[in-house]
Amino acid sequence: MKPLLATLRGWRQPVPPVWLMRQAGRYLPEYRALRAEKGGFLALATDPEAAAEVTVQPIRRFGFDGAILFSDILMVPAALGQTLTFGVGEGPALSPPLVDHALETLTANPGFLDPVYETVRRVAAALPAETTFLGFAGSPWTVATYMVAGRGSRDQSETRRFAYADPVRFAAIVDAIVESTVAYLSAQIEAGVEAVQLFDSWAGSLAPAQFERWVIAPNAAIVSALHARYPHVPVIGFPKGAGGKLPAYARETGVDAVGVDETVDPHWAATHLPADMPVQGNLDPLALIAGRETLESAVSNVLEAFADRPHIFNLGHGILQDTPIAHVERLLALVRSAR
Repeated sequence: MKPLLATLRGWRQPVPPVWLMRQAGRYLPEYRALRAEKGGFLALATDPEAAAEVTVQPIRRFGFDGAILFSDILMVPAALGQTLTFGVGEGPALSPPLVDHALETLTANPGFLDPVYETVRRVAAALPAETTFLGFAGSPWTVATYMVAGRGSRDQSETRRFAYADPVRFAAIVDAIVESTVAYLSAQIEAGVEAVQLFDSWAGSLAPAQFERWVIAPNAAIVSALHARYPHVPVIGFPKGAGGKLPAYARETGVDAVGVDETVDPHWAATHLPADMPVQGNLDPLALIAGRETLESAVSNVLEAFADRPHIFNLGHGILQDTPIAHVERLLALVRSAR
């Protein structure tokens, strides 16, 4: 069995499999060249030939154990009827923002996702036999923050206020995201991905009761639906910033593996997460940039912390665009020679 897929199914490997969040991206010169040719992120992500090439680029260069689909967490809102744009030098934007527009006024456009499924089919046919293919989607809370406010923010204050002030209306938005995400990930699986990850980039902004309601419950609904349809397809949950709420997330959502961000002590995580649950993470992306002794010490600490459970070596968040390629090569050498 493929090493990464076996790990997700609970089998500890002598050498942890490795992939990096955002491994297909701006730190690679081949990616920058293709993005410049296509004229922007969205044009690249909705061109199946180009998106498949981007997905495979880091596998070709580094031989990672997993390939992550090149796309964006905001494809689902676009399919629900919001307009998705990426301004030059800016983050993504969605219009109209649902803070002052009703969800019911949107006209769904499920065909917007068709290029993603074609990308999956192309990548599945192109990957080496030993490489696990990962699909993904944004988790409902994080996706909802963009849908409500129209763009990302430092503390998601506008969406948090909205959820407190009108929980019924906010729940309808979250429910729509859940339903669309189940369909979206199911189609990715049908097209060829072997495991999926749910990204909850803004999970850390919520108070405990809100975390239970808007992070744990919706993710549990997605995981339950996917497990019912595809019992052999593992689901990774990544609630960035969850901190002390991470064990509850791991127990209550039903995910097969949990991603740990760089703010969590890996030794604490190894002690408090459910026994034998596969764990993914959690090297600080800045330690990767620092390199040398800093990188070596940090890698050693993560490997030591998770030595007794199934472990996928990864970053605590996405690789940064100024990361030296030589440092990625060194990282892989350190992990693969550790045992």
